[in-house]
Amino acid sequence: MKIIVAAHKPYQMPDAAIYQPVFVGAALKTDMPDGYIGDDTGTNMSEMNPYYNELTALYWAKYNLQDEDVIGLAHYRRYLGTKTSHALKDVLTEVDIAHALTEVDVLLPKHRNYFIENQKDHYLNAHLNEPYFVMAQVIHDDYPEYEAAFKTLEKSTKIHLYNMGIMRQELFQEYTDFVFGVLEKVQTQIPYQNYEGQDARVFGFLAERLMDVWVNTHQLTYKEFPLVTTEKTNWVDKGSQFLRRKFVKGDAKKTHF
Repeated sequence: MKIIVAAHKPYQMPDAAIYQPVFVGAALKTDMPDGYIGDDTGTNMSEMNPYYNELTALYWAKYNLQDEDVIGLAHYRRYLGTKTSHALKDVLTEVDIAHALTEVDVLLPKHRNYFIENQKDHYLNAHLNEPYFVMAQVIHDDYPEYEAAFKTLEKSTKIHLYNMGIMRQELFQEYTDFVFGVLEKVQTQIPYQNYEGQDARVFGFLAERLMDVWVNTHQLTYKEFPLVTTEKTNWVDKGSQFLRRKFVKGDAKKTHF
């Protein structure tokens, strides 16, 4: 079992051996933190990290951790935990994960509910619009079996975020086949190299829309877990930015992270 922890800098990590720090964008950097593995080893897409975010760690795991029975993704600031917490002692243990996977197919972070905004509107208000519409067309043309679930997600106010999940190897390979298959087709159709700031992280944001689409299309069972976040969230700022994006058109955009 390996839960890769995507990180772009040295940071505190869980002590448990199942949590493996992966230094993302390593091909573009020089100093490797102690105890980390670079996402530029083996089969990789490390140089695409500015555009794919934590997904370069996911891609690395897809091809370089195929001997593991269970694979998962966490962020250096976010983990699945036994309770909502800011303490690493509360992250899921190997026993917690193994037990949960005897009951369900996939372990996910607790869903986010935006209440007054569906997922399509939320994305379009927060990000460049063209990539989203290209992805919708790719799903329609090349992955039609997923289109019903995609349209259902568009209308929902709820979503499982962060590209985080834990599952058995077979499902992990199927999930990543879908995610990277879709994104690679989108990549050929948008000028992502011209995007700046948060907009450059386009594929990481698009992929967040694909976890629920994949899970629901295949009618997989899942269990939600609260987040352990090592840094506290400013919910006043988060909420105000959300309302500005929705109601103040043309205003400078700030992402939901």
